[in-house]
Formats: sequence, structure tokens, C-alpha cells
Amino acid sequence: MTKDPQPKRKPENCAFVIFGVTGDLTHRLVMPSLYNLAAENLLPEKFCVVGVGRKSQSDDELRDSLMKGLREFATRPVDDDVARQLLQCVTFVEADPKDPPSFDRLREHLDSLECSQGTGGNRLFYLATPPAAFAPTARELGRTGLTKENGAWRRLVIEKPFGTDLASARALNAELLKIMDEHQIYRIDHYLGKETVQNILVLRFANGMFEPIWNRNHIDHIQITVEEKLGVGHRGGFYDATGALRDMVPNHLFQLMSLVAMEPPARFDAHSVRSEKAEVLTSIQQPSREEALRNSVRAQYLAGRIGDEEIPDYRKTEDVKPGSTTETYVALKLMIDNWRWAGVPFYLRTGKALAHKRTEVAIKFKQAPLSMFSGTTIDRLSQNFLTIGIAPTETIELQFNAKIPGPSVTIDGVEMKFRYGDYFRADPSTGYETLIYDCMIGDNILFQRADGIEAGWQAVQPFLDAWKSAGTNGIETYEAGSDGPKCADELLRRDGRSWRKFS
Repeated sequence: MTKDPQPKRKPENCAFVIFGVTGDLTHRLVMPSLYNLAAENLLPEKFCVVGVGRKSQSDDELRDSLMKGLREFATRPVDDDVARQLLQCVTFVEADPKDPPSFDRLREHLDSLECSQGTGGNRLFYLATPPAAFAPTARELGRTGLTKENGAWRRLVIEKPFGTDLASARALNAELLKIMDEHQIYRIDHYLGKETVQNILVLRFANGMFEPIWNRNHIDHIQITVEEKLGVGHRGGFYDATGALRDMVPNHLFQLMSLVAMEPPARFDAHSVRSEKAEVLTSIQQPSREEALRNSVRAQYLAGRIGDEEIPDYRKTEDVKPGSTTETYVALKLMIDNWRWAGVPFYLRTGKALAHKRTEVAIKFKQAPLSMFSGTTIDRLSQNFLTIGIAPTETIELQFNAKIPGPSVTIDGVEMKFRYGDYFRADPSTGYETLIYDCMIGDNILFQRADGIEAGWQAVQPFLDAWKSAGTNGIETYEAGSDGPKCADELLRRDGRSWRKFS
């Protein structure tokens, strides 16, 4: 029987301003998350939502659209009373960074709402927009004084991708930090809203059995896998300009890597945790061009079948260039230059149109010696893995060796598996609820800081540069619905290792 968690405090009264309110992100994730917070009574007592878009519509039209989205994308049954109470505080403002006077009208609208709704001047600006709009929108917010903190807080939430390389990430950080202070900027990554990801810190630092062996003396290597069954679909134009490495590695995979590899923080607060995470990424070895090509795999999917769906060649997808060199799959071997991880490889892989949807971190411990079992029938031992499953099922699994019942000493690998859903009571969520709640209470421990963002891009820049210079040379292929390119297996095989088999 599990204990009920301590009740959370309500955030301070505020206005929640969503740029890109008519877009897919708002309908699929942001509004369902706000609804779940409302259902848990975790929104402020006095709260309003201001939707900002470039095409004019009435408040009622926006509310109807958001209600339709809730019914389609909510993670739990929609209670009409809760939904209506949330949506009745929604208003719409037409604004575009290319039209500066529209942001003056937005400021006037917010001033008026705050007087009538009593939200106290606190404002959370959520940029659910294409990345090209991040800097122009922030500039207009700064010009109109909407980001200035005069006795009330002002916060800016920015989605990924944050830049497209090291230079652009640095430029965007510099632009934002001219307008706002670091503590006001919340660079959001929905992976960090997942309970299992947050639990990596608890698993490591709240259990005395793990930390003493969490180092190069006992760990052989670490695998981080994020696989998707979906292809590119109708996002060919965006994806062809981005690719698997830019889309997933500097954010999702590096967030997992930094939580696994970071040193114990002095305190469990935002500054300490984010400093240790950034230090890990800064310590990733910078490979030469030849090393980058040798220690990476990039591939595109060919036509195949996933379930009942026929997937066309990536290069035949709408809005993808016929001779595109953009990768839909990437695998990397990375090394960390510090005392804890010297000599321990980190293998990362992610791709689209694969046989399985899964996200996991697998820690492979060093093999036990066989000498004490000499003279028995044992000729091998099963591998010892500690696996943290994040999707589709949240689990922690330990694989170890045990004797098979019988008169002879015969050993086989067995598993102990903990499933969150079997032990803790939790309603289905989008993964954004915790992050949005933390934005409103001002806790940025789960959000990336400028130095962490730049360290992540610095780690992948050698691979981007090496691939650019190589052109089409080295691009592999794999069939949609398969386990990925065979050369990804070779990345580990030449080190005498293999990917953990998915059970």
C-alpha cells in the first residue's frame, strides 16, 4: 500500500499567455495539461488564459476549438464542468511580431484583464510557436515592457529546438538575455516531465546501494535508446531541415545522459542540479573529424510496413528533397572526460519508422569472473543490466544471474521488474503538467540553463561538421519497421559489446 503524496501548494495568481494558441502543440499538450492541473485543483485561484494568434477570431471561436482539442487529446475523461470553468477564462488577442502595434494592444488587453480578474500582474508567456518566432516575439515582449518585473514575476517558456547548431544557440541565448534575466527563462523539454526521468535522481542518490558502484570501476558501458515507430509523416519540410541528431540528441538524449552521469549536487536545488548536468555535457570528448565519422552512424529509412501502415521512402516523403542527406536515424559513441566515467563509453541511438516505440536507459555492469565455477558446466554468465524504462511502460528492471533448480550448477539470467503503474496510483498525463506547474511556482530545476544548452550543442557540433563535409558518403539505409541499420550494431560490436535486446 503506497502513501498518498503530500498535497502541492497552489501557484500564485497569474495570466497564462500562449503564443501559437491555434497550433498543434497547444491543442495536443498545453491545454490538456492545463485541464489536468485544473482537475487536480492545481491552478491559481485567480487565473486567466490569453491566446495569441496571427489570424483574428472571437473568444468563443477559440474556446470551441480548444474544447474540441480537449475531447480529442485529453489523457483522462473530460469533466464538462471542469473544462467549462477553465475555458471561460480564455480570451483571444491577434498579435504578430511583424506588427509592433499589435503587441501594444496585447499589453493593454493584459492590463485590463489583470484589473478585472485580479491576477496580480504575474505573467507566464508560453511560446508554442515555430523556432523562428522565438527571438522576434521576445524582442516585442521586451520592447513593450511586458517582461519587466516590477513587484510581479514575468516568465518566458521556450520549446525545443533551441537553435540548430552551437552558433545559433549562442545567438538565441544572447538575444534572450538582453531582454530577460536567466531566472525568467524556462527552456522546456517534456522528457523531464516524465516521472521515470525525474526518478533517475532519486534512484541514484536516495539509495545507498547504487551510488558506490555508479562509476568506471563497476560499470562497463551505458546505452540510451529513444526509438519511434512513426515516420516523418506530414512534417517533411521541418524534418528535412532538422534531422534526428538536431531533433533529439542535444535535448532529449542529453537530458537522460546528464541525469545518469552527473555528480551528486551539493543541494537539491535548481542551481546545484543544473550546474552538475551542464558539467557532464561540457566534459564530453570533442572528436576529430575522423573520430566523429568512425563513432557515429547516420541513416535514412526506406519503404516498409509498420502495422497496417505502408511507409514510403524518406526521400519520397512530401516536402523532402529528392537527394536529401538528412538522417532519420543516428547512433553515437561518446566518452566523458572525468574521473567517474574515464574509459566508459556512452552509446546513444534514436530514429524514426522503427519496429518498436521505446525509450530506455540501460546500465551495463562489468562481468563477474568465472574462475570460481571452473569444473562446472557453466561456460557463460548472463549480462547484468539495470534498465530504466521510460516509454511505453515506466519501469526499473534489474537483470542478474541465478541458479536453475536441479542437481547441477546451471545458471541463467533472471529479471526483477518494478512497474510504476502497479505500485503508484497516478492518472494518465501528458508529461507537461509538472513542467507547467513548476513554471507557475518558479521552480526551474527541470529546465535547461543557457550553459547547458550550449554545452549540448558543442558536443554534437563535431558530428554535424563531419557529416556536412562527408556529404552523401556514409549515409546508410534501413527498412521502415525494422530495428534500424545494421551498422549501428557494428558500432558496439567492434568494442566487443552489443545493444540490449528489447523484451
